[in-house]
Amino acid sequence: MSYLGIGVSPGNVPIHHRSNLKVIDKRVRLAELILRCLICGLAVLAAVLIGTDSQVRVIFSIQKKAKFTDMKSLVFLVIANGLAAAYSLVQVIRCILSMIRGSVLFNKPLAWAIFSGDQLMAYLTLAAVAAAAQSAVFSKLGQTELQWMKLCDMYGKYCNQAGKGVASSVIASLSMIVLSGISAFSLFRLYGNSAGKGNAK
Repeated sequence: MSYLGIGVSPGNVPIHHRSNLKVIDKRVRLAELILRCLICGLAVLAAVLIGTDSQVRVIFSIQKKAKFTDMKSLVFLVIANGLAAAYSLVQVIRCILSMIRGSVLFNKPLAWAIFSGDQLMAYLTLAAVAAAAQSAVFSKLGQTELQWMKLCDMYGKYCNQAGKGVASSVIASLSMIVLSGISAFSLFRLYGNSAGKGNAK
């Protein structure tokens, strides 16, 4: 029996519902895969740029070396980017295996685990970026009230490389926030699907 071109089962449940869900799932998984690859690459880039950043200056015949470990916020940022890169790599492998198998995510516990992990990584990277950005502002502009000098006037190369690392981290963090929205959609559509089936009955 059909009505307006939509196939209907004897139980009045549209039979095209599952096929539409698979189409949506493929698009969501593709967007998720692209974002996770982007986050992984940017997080690795940021960690490498900041982790290898150093500059030596001679001040009054004394060598002073600036490195990322001198600023705890940059250490936190490197650790956060390392965790985000490792987590994203694991999720990329999961996405690829899921696409190869052609399976659709109907497992609520797994969806909750992915959603929780994405939320945790989003908050972690966002907090690390915020802390590093604040330190970067003090290094660039100084703080006359506290007699903090403009360190970037002395260590220009160091600040430029660290700035590129922070910029990469910002993009990775924003991408992680978008990805959290996608994982939230993937999770709560499962409950919408269950509610739709219950109403149809």
